Amino acid sequence: MNPRKVLLIIIDGMGDRPVWSQGNRTPLEAARTPNLDRMAAEGSLGMMDPIAPGIRPGSDVATMNLLGYDPYKYYEGRGGLEALGAGLDVRPGDVAFRCNFATVDDDLRVIDRRAGRIQKGTKDLAESVSKIKLPGVKVVFKETVSHRAVLILRGKGLSRQVSDVDPHMVGVKVSRSDPVDKTAAAKKTAAIVNQFVKKSYELLRSHQVNQARRAQNQLPANIILPRGAGSVPRVRTLKNSHGIEGVAIGAVALFRGVSRLAGLELIDVPGATGGLDTDFDAKARAAIRALEQADYVLLHLKGADVAGHDGNFDAKARFIEQTDMRIGTIRKQLAETTHVVVTADHSTPIETRDHSGDPVPLLIWGPGALPNGAAGFNEKNASHGNMGRLRGAHLMPMIIDLLGKAEKFGF
Repeated sequence: MNPRKVLLIIIDGMGDRPVWSQGNRTPLEAARTPNLDRMAAEGSLGMMDPIAPGIRPGSDVATMNLLGYDPYKYYEGRGGLEALGAGLDVRPGDVAFRCNFATVDDDLRVIDRRAGRIQKGTKDLAESVSKIKLPGVKVVFKETVSHRAVLILRGKGLSRQVSDVDPHMVGVKVSRSDPVDKTAAAKKTAAIVNQFVKKSYELLRSHQVNQARRAQNQLPANIILPRGAGSVPRVRTLKNSHGIEGVAIGAVALFRGVSRLAGLELIDVPGATGGLDTDFDAKARAAIRALEQADYVLLHLKGADVAGHDGNFDAKARFIEQTDMRIGTIRKQLAETTHVVVTADHSTPIETRDHSGDPVPLLIWGPGALPNGAAGFNEKNASHGNMGRLRGAHLMPMIIDLLGKAEKFGF
């Protein structure tokens, strides 16, 4: 008999709210998803609050919770997880930030927080930024996916208790980083962050990559906006705590960081972009190969969240359709003892263009799953599913049990 295996598919930002202009449907309802619909009928279905009802989760705390790490206990800011996911060595005492390449005018007023979702030239820009010199600290800077990057400040007497420089909106000036508490370390770190941002603008505004972008009528990536200061918490890996040999497949630094924290082996997939243009087939093939060796495979797909933040209903529905097609391909090649779990880390409603506190659908399909008989995989049917309404903290214990690795409670 084949060993038990679990494939967990996280469709980032998949959940949504009914949109009146689209027939009062969600993108998941509008999407054609024959494979997920069949699995919803054959498997168990319910709704899951990634953290708790009404809590608007960031992807960082939600993903930690889905992997079994209580964010109220272990979360130490997003920056450390992003840096870890970018493959950087985050040491005790370091303060790390997630960053955007952004576009500002001469008055440092934000024109675009994502520099037109820049795709090319960020490596050259990052190499220049990494050479910034600041008194008393070492700067470690690396580009990740699209407009995203990570920054590590390394030195003595630093603190993650500083506010964001990124104002999180356009049409306003870049914010100053301020200490969140009254410690000398927080004051020192905030001052260093402000110096870094100023130097990044001075360096990038005339960079040859941006000169070329202006010549092509593209927005220049002329400043770095850090946010989400953090460090890396100490946790036990899934292998050490539950004996799980796991693999993670995904392009986004945050997801990779949380996966690395959990001790999962990271698989690099050519063509995986972390966006709407990701190579679905390559990811599906990677998941199938990974399941040949690992007992637990985590597959992350980001595009639905990107479309949600853009307020693009059709793009979100299309991304879900593309995902469904590849889930069908994967399902046909699974061993008979493999369970497939499909869910999201949060909802990103089209009309709010941001994360919400809504629950997300949760599907468990495979041997022994109690058939739900649902007419399709969407929020409406999941709300009447046979698993009821769960919390994100419940997911990992359920997966551990599906893998046959759960310890008996009591005698």
